Amino acid sequence: MAPSKQLGVGLIGAGLVTQTVHLPALASLADTFVVRHVSDPDEDLAARAGAAVGARHSAHADALIADPAVEVVAVCSPHRFHTEQVIAACEAGKRAVLCEKPLAVSMAEAERIGEVSRRTGVPIVVGAMHLFDPGWLWADRRSAELRRTAHTIRSSIVLPPNSRYEELATEVYGRHAASPARDMADAAAQAEVVVGGILGLAVHDLPLIRSFLPQIDDLVVHEARPLLPWGYRIVFTAGGRTVELHAVVDATWQPDWTLEVVSDTEALRLDFTPSYVQAGAARAALRSHDSTTVAEPADSNGYLGEWQHVAALARGEVVDGVRHEHDLADLCLVMRLADAASELIAPDSREAA
Repeated sequence: MAPSKQLGVGLIGAGLVTQTVHLPALASLADTFVVRHVSDPDEDLAARAGAAVGARHSAHADALIADPAVEVVAVCSPHRFHTEQVIAACEAGKRAVLCEKPLAVSMAEAERIGEVSRRTGVPIVVGAMHLFDPGWLWADRRSAELRRTAHTIRSSIVLPPNSRYEELATEVYGRHAASPARDMADAAAQAEVVVGGILGLAVHDLPLIRSFLPQIDDLVVHEARPLLPWGYRIVFTAGGRTVELHAVVDATWQPDWTLEVVSDTEALRLDFTPSYVQAGAARAALRSHDSTTVAEPADSNGYLGEWQHVAALARGEVVDGVRHEHDLADLCLVMRLADAASELIAPDSREAA
């Protein structure tokens, strides 16, 4: 295929991630991509999102996957549907698949996805946008010493509700129904909130954190609890290192999303922009006792980076850009952490289930 030809994209799921993240990112990469199809069980929502970009719509992922105009599939559906939809796109011979995180909800599912991707030759990119952020890429190249010597890793996320940014990011065409309120006096409900926070928010930074952990087989969760009105605090150790995860979503006026990695001689800090805001790269700084090195500002961001990577894979411009083993290891950390946190909060809930 000639490099100038646009790649036809199909988006499975017309929810807010599609509306406020992927459609604006694809619009800014209009020389590379064109949206051809949007599907969602809420067909009216799919119709409105599709009409906004001149794409057809459907109520079923199967119709989108069968559409010959769709060369690249983005799976933006609820977690439990990822495996079947990613595999179906691979079996249909699409040129590439972008799957929102997490890739799957079990290691067995992720291994099935990897096997099908290798057999069909269809590359899969997991939408962990921080991995493609220019600020992180800058830090990643300079962190060899920290990977050997780090002792403490902190991820702190303080955000207002997503709705503050959703309306700023783009016109919102509609929303799925909100989940019912939970009884937070119930330990099982508390565990559900913390696990949901791991799968929905901490998952952004866990692949970065994993790169600083020598191993995760010895992972132990020492503290796990929900924070009100919504959030979590988790402390765990793995590979001899301490990891602190803190997140709270409240009516804060000042968003703050930071990742810090500290050793006795160096400290790395990344300040990420909030999700739904295409506001450039993370600010990155690497400090030692006598100097501070700061990354050059970049207008690009991780969302654009992941889509540019998808294009390069779909066009065969890179042949070693699929991260099957890394994606599997990233998911392993996510699942181990979720299971251990849930067990600490509600040790009897699994037996009851």
